[in-house]
Amino acid sequence: MWASRRRNVAGFRHLYIIRTKSDNVASQNVCLNLVRNHDKENFLCTLLLKNPQRRSALAVRAFNVEVAKVSEKVSSGNVGVMPLNFWENTVAGLYRDNGSNVPDHPVIKEIHRAIGEHRLSKMYFQRLISSRTNTNLNFLTVKQLEDYAEQSVSSVLYLLLEVHGMRNMHCDHAASHLGKAQGIVNLLRSIPYQTRRNAVPIPQEVLIEHGVNQERMVRNRKDDKGVEEVTFNLASVAHRHLETAQGLLKKVPRNVKPIFLPSVVIERFLLRLRLGNFHLTDPTVMRTDSLLPLVLYWRKVWGNY
Repeated sequence: MWASRRRNVAGFRHLYIIRTKSDNVASQNVCLNLVRNHDKENFLCTLLLKNPQRRSALAVRAFNVEVAKVSEKVSSGNVGVMPLNFWENTVAGLYRDNGSNVPDHPVIKEIHRAIGEHRLSKMYFQRLISSRTNTNLNFLTVKQLEDYAEQSVSSVLYLLLEVHGMRNMHCDHAASHLGKAQGIVNLLRSIPYQTRRNAVPIPQEVLIEHGVNQERMVRNRKDDKGVEEVTFNLASVAHRHLETAQGLLKKVPRNVKPIFLPSVVIERFLLRLRLGNFHLTDPTVMRTDSLLPLVLYWRKVWGNY
């Protein structure tokens, strides 16, 4: 009888282990698909990280996608506050009481595991959430735009550094500048998809400097030199941050350099933008970079970021 009970207990334990592994794989797949479908270029960069860090990196990027999707659905008002509060409260819960009550959500489960395994900083998750409260992306100055990019993009890079166990001043400095460059580029790339009812995410001081209004930015006519100058101005800011980040990478340990592969994406976009005379809807600028997967792979192999 006792032998029979032991066999039953062992059987239940075996089934529990199988089910747990199955749930883990399902959560990983959800994170992977979220990033692949909503953040394709960063997905390609993340695939080139080594395991087990890749799994946690995908969890961090999936969390960022989920939070970003909230602000994308909201154009004005406080409609998006409740969903953002959900993520804010969830993060607070994961760091309280060792996260004993984890919601049955695949991304949250993966983030909970990553926090426990790598001791990720709560502050960076909070920054990712708080940055999305500016749903209309209204900026008065370039500095405000840079601060937004620091919170919404650099925070992801800081978390990826922590996933790799790297807390280093040179790495953080490089991540700060790269995040600002990528954030500005992301906003430039979003302009052709704005409607006349939306405010384009261009700092007011830049528009005033070149005598350009919101409507002209939305129209984005090819012969509008003022719009071209505004685009050139912001592209130059992004390029300066990119150059600073690339210079700092010389002091970054080799094992974490793949985290900075998005620099290749930014570099190639800014080159296309220059070739397209800083016209954001030029076919050269808007086309899909079909060579990007191959270029990322070889740049990683040769350590050329």
